[in-house]
Amino acid sequence: MLTTNTPVNLDSLEIFGMGVDHAEGIAVTPDGVIYVGGEAGQIYRIVDDVPVEVANTGGFILGLACDADSRIYAIDNAHKCVWRYDPADGSIEKWLVGLDHRPLEVPNWGAFGPDGSYYLTDSGDWNACNGWIWVKRPGANLTVFSELATNFPNGCAVDPAGDRLYYVESSPRGAIAEMAINPDGTAGQRTELCDLGLAVPDGIAVAADGSLIIACYRPDLIYRWSADGGLEILAGDPQGVTLAAPTNAVFMGAGLDTLVVPNLGRWHLTRGKLGVSGAPLFYPSAAQLGS
Repeated sequence: MLTTNTPVNLDSLEIFGMGVDHAEGIAVTPDGVIYVGGEAGQIYRIVDDVPVEVANTGGFILGLACDADSRIYAIDNAHKCVWRYDPADGSIEKWLVGLDHRPLEVPNWGAFGPDGSYYLTDSGDWNACNGWIWVKRPGANLTVFSELATNFPNGCAVDPAGDRLYYVESSPRGAIAEMAINPDGTAGQRTELCDLGLAVPDGIAVAADGSLIIACYRPDLIYRWSADGGLEILAGDPQGVTLAAPTNAVFMGAGLDTLVVPNLGRWHLTRGKLGVSGAPLFYPSAAQLGS
């Protein structure tokens, strides 16, 4: 685990989107529109750097994802479901719920793969090591992807080749881990890439060069990890103002060279160019998803 008492790259970051309600999840549409969630069920669209509430579930919104039609898939930990919000008509519907014999417990973050499969972390109880990962494949029912991700699996991302799932573990120790997505769709073994000690990683994004960007709820840091370079601090805020419990991370803009993070500890978003570009996300079509 790396930490710092000195600001790191704060001069490259700016605050915007003031007024969001302790946003945690974030998604960027194919045409570059930002959506974030709120802790009282809000779904916000960021318009001219200002949050506009476009839907409200009355729950607690965690992870967000997006498809090719800019529909937003919002995980609601209060209602134990994934909502789908359609900006074309403002409608919102329950897209995914748990199984009759196994409900969603702590649904946290979802990420699409190239075939339209949706991987969903279910974190379990804090420090209880009872989490797992779901998968919803097009045309199929929700099923368990892996029960090896027990240590509060949180943010996740599918690598550009679509053959592995990266995710972070938040407790009892922080870690970056991966699992192969086998050709038959089954999960490989858990492989720990980096021990983060008592840091609490929350979100993960894949950079164009294959490195991983990690937003940490504690401390107020954004890490970058690579197999060759190891762990480094990409940005850090010892005072917790510009970065205040940054929870997830997305890339946007020309060349995907602008990193954007929500801050669960405050009421704004943070963005900046930190010398790293993101890998393109997967935006499945309605045909891939079956609706």
